[in-house]
Amino acid sequence: MLIINCPHCGPREESEFACGGEAHIARPLAENSISDAEFADYLFLRDNPKGLFLERWRHSAGCRRWFNIARDTVSHEIIEVYPMGALPRKKDALATHAASWRRDTAAEKAAERAAQKPAQKPAQKPARQKAAAKKAPGKRGGK
Repeated sequence: MLIINCPHCGPREESEFACGGEAHIARPLAENSISDAEFADYLFLRDNPKGLFLERWRHSAGCRRWFNIARDTVSHEIIEVYPMGALPRKKDALATHAASWRRDTAAEKAAERAAQKPAQKPAQKPARQKAAAKKAPGKRGGK
């Protein structure tokens, strides 16, 4: 049995966890223009390598949080456990991430472009909506 070190709960048996598959797959956003074939690649193609692999795991019988694991699929040795949204820190795991064919997919490139755009400010209410909100009765000062 595999012992997985949950970053939130500590070491637990594998039976408490659920594997969520390959980690670091960029999801195409609604505003991304990718072809049906490129979307099918995102949806259906998954790696199944012999050797170091980056996976998502969920502590389903514990804290229910997601995290990533760098694991050798031959020996089942866990090389590193790291949080969602982060890259692995260990040299071998980081090299595996960089060498993945997914870094060249249309979804990955579109997500990269979206991340580089400056954040937009939330839209402000038009002046007449602000005025109507002030006149509307409510719990504070209204009838």
